[in-house]
Amino acid sequence: MASPGPDHSAEVALGTADKPTKAGHHASSRTLRRSRLRLSDVLRLGGTGIKARPTRAFLSALGIAIGIAAMIAVVGISASSRAQLTAQLDSLGTNLLTASAGQDLFGNSSSLPQDTVGRVRLIDQVESASSTGVVKNALVYRSPLIDRNASGGITTMAADLSLLDVVAGQIDRGTWLNEATSQYPATVLGHTAARRLGVVTPGTKVWLGGHWFTVVGILKPVVLAPELDSAALVGQDVATNLMGHDAKPTTVYTRSQDSAVTQVRDLLAPSISPQAPNEVKVSRPSDALEAKNAADQAFTSLLLGVGSIALLVGGIGVANTMIISVLERRREIGLRRSLGAMRGHILVQFMAEALLLSTLGGTLGCVIGVGVTAGMAAANGWPFTLPLIAVAGGLGATIVIGALAGMYPAVRASRTPPTAALNAQ
Repeated sequence: MASPGPDHSAEVALGTADKPTKAGHHASSRTLRRSRLRLSDVLRLGGTGIKARPTRAFLSALGIAIGIAAMIAVVGISASSRAQLTAQLDSLGTNLLTASAGQDLFGNSSSLPQDTVGRVRLIDQVESASSTGVVKNALVYRSPLIDRNASGGITTMAADLSLLDVVAGQIDRGTWLNEATSQYPATVLGHTAARRLGVVTPGTKVWLGGHWFTVVGILKPVVLAPELDSAALVGQDVATNLMGHDAKPTTVYTRSQDSAVTQVRDLLAPSISPQAPNEVKVSRPSDALEAKNAADQAFTSLLLGVGSIALLVGGIGVANTMIISVLERRREIGLRRSLGAMRGHILVQFMAEALLLSTLGGTLGCVIGVGVTAGMAAANGWPFTLPLIAVAGGLGATIVIGALAGMYPAVRASRTPPTAALNAQ
């Protein structure tokens, strides 16, 4: 059986003009045109191989789906976390500065002067200031029968009445200290301190500094001043009169205009201690949150690399599936070639099959990735944020992967000779 000539022979004209025959008739002009596959035909042919081997196709698509899902979920979770942090910083403000006592040149602990808050309020563009002071030898217990060594790491602090407004703290249960309760044995517990003491409702009494104190309030976690979470806060008057507090602040909190934060930060230490500004430590609590955000972004880049590797593995799986498919279908390819299918038809068929396979996997991966992002955002109370470009980019990447993975098998299939239908076993 003679092998047909090259594919371009399909374009050879059988007749280019009407020619008279011996019978005096004219043969109508006929031209053999190159056949073309319609899009519906391409999709039908590409889906035939997938339908014939659904389990293998599903496993190959699953490899692509896992890679895309991992990448989209990482981007989505990171974006949602950043959105939560941004919203949190917007609500808490980035204009809070803290000043605390450091160490002198000899390594000894220094202290802040009693009028520190007054000095800070004299700085231009400072809007508000407040302070806390650690009350020495005033441990907190649930009752006087508790072992003195089991203090739970709870610190007693004398707090200004304006403290809660300056640090953007909120009361969870009960009330904050006022002009009346600050003069009597009353305390407000931080979130962690209340949990360690087993206090769940205001009105409970705790043994503080050798005296019974009534819990009048419990704080929510204070993001910008986490040291307050494990503290028992009392009024300045009762701390001085009942527990001998020296009225010196340990930490000063100040709010300034957003545009003047840097300027105020430079002036805090010299204003508080003109003789030894190096003994005052100044910090910006929001910097810690932004540093956490930077660390999260670095971790996100690492996870994206892992997702890319998974996507590459999925692409290799598609290529492997397509190569095996070509080897198994040599008889089919040869039969189609012998019936007139050109190399381009075979090439388009197998490229379409690879693209369909990867697109199905990419679509599944996008759905899984979006679902994981939504679930994590809901579980953590974050706003659901997923850049549209991440989904579009993920789907586009699967198409590229599918094209690259299917190129070699498709070319190999198109070069299969028509005689393969006779030689295949």
